[in-house]
Amino acid sequence: MSSSTFSGTVSTPKLSVAVDMGNPFLNLTVDAFLKIGAVGVTKSIAEDTYKAIDKAAKYHLLLHGSFIVGSLSKSTLENGLKKLCAEGVYWGAAAGVYVGAEYGIERVRGTRDWKNAMLAGAATGAVLSAVGKKGKDTVVIDAILGGALATASQFLNNHYFY
Repeated sequence: MSSSTFSGTVSTPKLSVAVDMGNPFLNLTVDAFLKIGAVGVTKSIAEDTYKAIDKAAKYHLLLHGSFIVGSLSKSTLENGLKKLCAEGVYWGAAAGVYVGAEYGIERVRGTRDWKNAMLAGAATGAVLSAVGKKGKDTVVIDAILGGALATASQFLNNHYFY
C-alpha cells in the first residue's frame, strides 16, 4: 500500500513601512503610532460592521420575517468614520507615548530592561488618563495599571516567546 505525505508552510503577508524622521526617537514613535493606529482602525471597522449588519438584519427580520441586510444611513456611516478616526488616533497616540517614553528612559538609564517598560507604562497610563480628564485617583490607578501591564508584557516576551 502506498502512502503519501503533504507538507507546506503558511505565512501571512507582510507590509513593511520605513519611517525616517532623521531621529531614532521620532522614528520609533511615529512607527508605533502608525502600526498600532492601524490596529485601532481595524478594531473600529470590525465593531461597526458587526453592529450595522446586526441592526439591519434585526430590523429586516422584524418587518419582513427574513434575514436580509438592508441599507445603511448616511449618518451611520459618518458616525462610523468619526469613530474609526478617533480610535486610530487614540490607539496610535497610546503606542507613540509608550514607545517614546521607553526609548527615552532607555537612553537616560543606559540599559534595556523591564524597569524601562514599567516606567514607560506608568507614564503612558498617567498621560492617557490625564488627557481623558479623569480625577487624580483615576490617574494614579491608570499609571499603576499601565506600569503593571507593560512589565508583565515585558516578562512574558522575554521568558516565554522567543
